Amino acid sequence: MKDEFLKVAIEEAKKGYREGGIPIGSVLVHNKEIIGRGHNRRVQKGSAILHGEMDALENAGRLPASVYRESTLYTTLSPCSMCSGTILLYGIPRVVIAENKTFLGEEELLRSRGVEVTVLDDTECIDLMRTFIEEKPELWNEDIGEENEERPF
Repeated sequence: MKDEFLKVAIEEAKKGYREGGIPIGSVLVHNKEIIGRGHNRRVQKGSAILHGEMDALENAGRLPASVYRESTLYTTLSPCSMCSGTILLYGIPRVVIAENKTFLGEEELLRSRGVEVTVLDDTECIDLMRTFIEEKPELWNEDIGEENEERPF
């Protein structure tokens, strides 16, 4: 059975996919309550930085440092360098990642800085990302800052 917070992150990812964007969702949880949720909206907003994690943090609004330091970030895909940097900047101590098969972000950096990283290998998220990457490889490569080239799973 899936964690309730992961389910919400997946809902966000699917929402982004339905909107024509990249299917990555995220939620920020504090004291067992979602305080921010979002999905990758780079396409929808014409944004250079609005990844799923960044959208969830943005939607949480300004928070005291103590809240971040007691929170967990759930994300459907391994966080990139930008999102990992934000996790480190705000001192978020725990990150739950649905999958890292289609993209391996900065998990080792996070661990090296004391962040507790859990990878769930969620097949629903793996399948969703693989489908998206096969359908829109150019958009995927743009999102991760790569040239359009074949990416093995």
